[in-house]
Amino acid sequence: MNALGIASALAAAVPGIIDYVFAVPPRSSGKQRATNHMFANMSALGLFAVSRLGRNDGEQRPATWAVATELCGLGLLTAGGWMGGTLVYRNQIGVDHRYANAGKWIEEPIVPASPLVDVAATDELDVDQMKLLRIGANRIVLARTEAGYVAFDDRCTHKGGSLADGALVCGTVQCPWHGSQFDVSSGEVKQGPAEKKIRTYTVTESDGRIWLKLPRRLTAA
Repeated sequence: MNALGIASALAAAVPGIIDYVFAVPPRSSGKQRATNHMFANMSALGLFAVSRLGRNDGEQRPATWAVATELCGLGLLTAGGWMGGTLVYRNQIGVDHRYANAGKWIEEPIVPASPLVDVAATDELDVDQMKLLRIGANRIVLARTEAGYVAFDDRCTHKGGSLADGALVCGTVQCPWHGSQFDVSSGEVKQGPAEKKIRTYTVTESDGRIWLKLPRRLTAA
């Protein structure tokens, strides 16, 4: 059972690392929780691996230190499981909960060569649909409203939730974590608990394409 548990943990670590790198929003409370979850599980795995040294294949009783090590591993595994459940149910990591007509999840990495970047075709998104742009370590949401295309930071200013993973209705985006709402044109807070506005970006349309104007800091990145 010990060997099977260690092998299963190593297999489960693969999708866990993928989610940690790509799915959990950076600079968020969820990222800190995911980090604690990862270290708790890694520590538990290490303790269970060490405890095998104190167990014989025969009928002899295991060493006292081996049992104590397994109990410590059980405690860490319980804490890690609780944090993992919180990541799913509170931070909604890996959960497809998007609203009706939100469209397929679209995520595109971009390496900017100039401050003006081609990010989409004019007909790529329908009204109230969003697209996540990864520009280096930065995440920007491209969205289409009744008034046209807009762009804004993906990070909610409350706890760092992904706005691209939220809902966009009538020019207002709602964070999926705690319900903060922002005007996507101005970035102003329309509903708390967030208190600070989100950053918005200039978007233009030309020759059937949508162009995003980046600040110098993002172009340099």
